[in-house]
Amino acid sequence: MKPVHHYDCIILGGGPAGMTAGIYAARAKLKAVVLESNITGGLVNSTYTVENYPSYPSIHGMELMQRMREHLDSFEVPVEEVCEVERLDLTGVVKVVETDEAIYQARAVILATGRKPVPLETPTPCDQVHHCAICDGAPYAGKRVLVCGGGNSAFDESLYLLSLGVAHITLIEIMPRFFAAAATQESLLGSGKAEGHTETRVVDLEVAGDLLVAAILENVATGKTWREEVDGVFVFLGQRPSNELFKDQVTLTEAGYVPATSDMSTNLPGVFAAGDIVDKPFRQITTAVADGTVAALSVERFLRAR
Repeated sequence: MKPVHHYDCIILGGGPAGMTAGIYAARAKLKAVVLESNITGGLVNSTYTVENYPSYPSIHGMELMQRMREHLDSFEVPVEEVCEVERLDLTGVVKVVETDEAIYQARAVILATGRKPVPLETPTPCDQVHHCAICDGAPYAGKRVLVCGGGNSAFDESLYLLSLGVAHITLIEIMPRFFAAAATQESLLGSGKAEGHTETRVVDLEVAGDLLVAAILENVATGKTWREEVDGVFVFLGQRPSNELFKDQVTLTEAGYVPATSDMSTNLPGVFAAGDIVDKPFRQITTAVADGTVAALSVERFLRAR
């Protein structure tokens, strides 16, 4: 039988919003726990350089998240990483979160599950498909890679891959033009080590044994296909809200985000939301931190009123 843990507040997600909520909950003398499906830091861990977080003119994303984690740990807020949530009941007065190892109960929950990358869907599975150049780029020094996506992330991550020593990059975008900043496009495509193709998509991957050897590409305007020899694929096709756990319980927008009010409350009493999962015009580390702050203070007010 799984152990049952009782808290004032359960925080689902250990990104900037979740960790900030944990800090504020601890300062409010609330007994809180952070449950994270991966490792704390969220998508910021895959950001090479953060240059818009006040007090740090320039800092590696992973380093910023490590410092935030150390701040959270200083309050001795328990954090469960690589935690698989198997059941979630937000409808009762007491909220229940069951993981693979324990059952957590609390009168308040903060949803800070953020977003996740849109996957590359191809008939052939392949272990050399990645979503983070910082995490997985180093082994491709001296090799050829395919980058999928035409926005700032795709171009910025491609430049980072070149800095790691990647020999050649083929960058593709399914739309008729790239959307990254013009200066970034010029830096990459003028490097002499990268080529870009618009109106192009991946049809399939060619694998020999366990290794990727080529991608089959298609020009969607002409229907022409060709074989591109690559050793790895990096995918930056955007992100989707991570709402699988509660999409049948919490009201969501058509796009799958939580329409939280100004105090970050949802349609369910005792359930609050923070960070990239919230329906809002701007998703930045600073806005996630602000959401986490408001959500934790709102939880305190909610619990004190009862």
